[in-house]
Amino acid sequence: MNRNLPEVGDLVVVTIFEVKNFGAKCKLEGYDDVEGFIHIAEVATGWVKHIRDHIREGQRTVCKVININKERGNVDLSLKRVNAHQKRETITEWKGDQKAEKLLEIVANLLKKPIEECYKEFAADLVERYGTLYAAFEDASASEEWMPGVKGKWKTAFIKVARENVATPMVSIGGNLEMYCLSSDGIERIRETLESGTAEGVQIRYGGSPKYRIVVTKPDFKSAEDVLKNSVQNIMETSKKNTVVTEFLRD
Repeated sequence: MNRNLPEVGDLVVVTIFEVKNFGAKCKLEGYDDVEGFIHIAEVATGWVKHIRDHIREGQRTVCKVININKERGNVDLSLKRVNAHQKRETITEWKGDQKAEKLLEIVANLLKKPIEECYKEFAADLVERYGTLYAAFEDASASEEWMPGVKGKWKTAFIKVARENVATPMVSIGGNLEMYCLSSDGIERIRETLESGTAEGVQIRYGGSPKYRIVVTKPDFKSAEDVLKNSVQNIMETSKKNTVVTEFLRD
């Protein structure tokens, strides 16, 4: 949803549309017809001889809000006061907002409601809960049971759109198993022992005798840790039964 004006200190995504010798004019993305100005002194650290060596028309970048004239709606911006990390974070969040807006339109179409009504009914609460609307779509896509206790047609539509359009971010953790067995059927016993550690999201690969690689991939670190712990525990317990000497080395 577009906003009226940012606050001093905010980081904003801008698109530059006019560059002159003394500065540049730009449009603030995500705001209602708000324009900003970057004075040449705020373009880069040190002396700027040619402003076009640093910025150009059509360029999209991140600036810091340093002053606002609320009566005229003018926003003074700084490019040099934004570091590379802040720029990456802000652009990523802005892109997420753009995606979330399009996904919310799909939800609104499924519900046959205006997008403004959907925002008031549930999207604003989700932004407050998750920080961004896209983060809510990510969680709805990843969670087996999303927001338990909450009911409504909007929730069903939201989950449907999330799972059809949002790739779940995944976390992978693992380690190495070293396994020995002196029995004549040692290979079979090791195979059976490894099978005891299999579960959804678990991969066990041969890494060259006597090593085996176990990797767990899950939507979040905690669930990955829990699954890895259970898998390794099952392998260790089965190792004792099968007289297989097993050592686990975590990454």
